[in-house]
Amino acid sequence: MTIRIATWNINSVRARMDLVRRFCAEFSPDILCLQETKVDDGSFPHAPLAALGFTDIRVRGQRMHHGVAILSKLPLADISSEDWQANGEARHLGVMLPGGVRLENVYVPAGGDVPDRTANPKFGQKLDFLARMTDWAAGLATPTILLGDFNVAPLPSDVWSHEALLNVVSHTPIEVAALNTLAASHNWIDAGRHFAPAPERLYTWWSYRASDWRASDRGRRLDHIWTSPTLAGNLRGCTTIEAARGWEKPSDHAPVILEVAL
Repeated sequence: MTIRIATWNINSVRARMDLVRRFCAEFSPDILCLQETKVDDGSFPHAPLAALGFTDIRVRGQRMHHGVAILSKLPLADISSEDWQANGEARHLGVMLPGGVRLENVYVPAGGDVPDRTANPKFGQKLDFLARMTDWAAGLATPTILLGDFNVAPLPSDVWSHEALLNVVSHTPIEVAALNTLAASHNWIDAGRHFAPAPERLYTWWSYRASDWRASDRGRRLDHIWTSPTLAGNLRGCTTIEAARGWEKPSDHAPVILEVAL
């Protein structure tokens, strides 16, 4: 059975329910993983999402900040949540899919504006978050799909200008090195680049500051889907839905869809 698993930093699920409805109508994901839901668990919009066919909804929320959710048309089991931020923020949610594959939805912190952990503690928290993820990944024994907003664009072709962004948080050498260490810890397959090898342009995020995001195209690839190497033969496709960035009142992130046989 081939299923469609999508990841999307929705930037407030309640504010963008119309976008979720449109996305589901046009692309029919079997599982939708959201980040930055910005709602506590008691106020999460279960009913309208269940009306879209998601019969198993798992959430880890936080009022006005952060928050992750997994919406599934398939039964989920073995729910877990790691505190890689070490401060209780709602940034991770993991489940077991049918067939014995783990699905881990993560929202890595942005890290502030200054790429220096002494001058900017948020940058240090981001690096520490990635280090804790790396320790976790090194011990994985179950086939796993790791996805979400990683807030790092690792390759030169993942950003509109490698030279201009070398000192901009999300593309600095220290962040790229931390993400590469995480990638090596489990020999993860980067599904996005598996189907669109570098140096092909590949972006998932465009700033709200651009007067015409499409014309300027100053994008970055911040959203990722990685899989265990044992799932390499199961991968069928990975697509970024750039058009969603141009929908009415959009998130600044575009959704990414993985097609995988389970």
